[in-house]
Amino acid sequence: MNKTPSVIVFDVNETLSDMSPLKTRFVDVGAPDYLARVWFAALLRDGFALAAAGGSAKFAVIGADVLREVLRDVALTRSLDDAVTHVMDGFAGLNLHPDIAEGIRTLKGAGFRLVTLSNGSAQVAHALLTKAEIREAFEFLLTVEDTTAWKPVRTAYNYAADASGVQPADMLLVAVHPWDIHGASRAGMRSAWLNRTAAVYPSYFTAPDYTVSTLNELASRLLT
Repeated sequence: MNKTPSVIVFDVNETLSDMSPLKTRFVDVGAPDYLARVWFAALLRDGFALAAAGGSAKFAVIGADVLREVLRDVALTRSLDDAVTHVMDGFAGLNLHPDIAEGIRTLKGAGFRLVTLSNGSAQVAHALLTKAEIREAFEFLLTVEDTTAWKPVRTAYNYAADASGVQPADMLLVAVHPWDIHGASRAGMRSAWLNRTAAVYPSYFTAPDYTVSTLNELASRLLT
């Protein structure tokens, strides 16, 4: 293992934020709760497809358009436009996973620089972290909306390194998504897979440098 990273960069959606309450938003509009995962997977698929083809669009734009298609044949309890707005507005009310706040404070107290890098908006990250009273722990809230492509394209990780004034090798990405771990590793970053569900890491992606079940576990390993 190389020297300890100076900057830890966090994915936001699902890594920091608990997105399970969005299921309730689907039920509110008359849709089955399992469609929340179907929708989010399709949202990521289309964002990745745009990136692979050399394009990009905002997370909220893709999310709303994909949601209209997912809900198109559902017997909704309100208009389609109102249903889409209700689900998308749910992002503003999400909370952190229980392991995050203490882990963030530990890492910040140990002297690490902390930033976020999201395929979503910086405003969502700001609301999430402000609500949890840990916004001040983060130096930057970065979004791919300010560069040319979504993660896991190398450009996104290089953007985070440039914004932080370091080389990719000086950064460690924390994410729950193996595709994000793989992208960061290919860009020269180290990585930590936050595996809260005892999932099996895909063999076709570059393996993470650390695999942990909580952020506190990662903090303990970095500090020793």
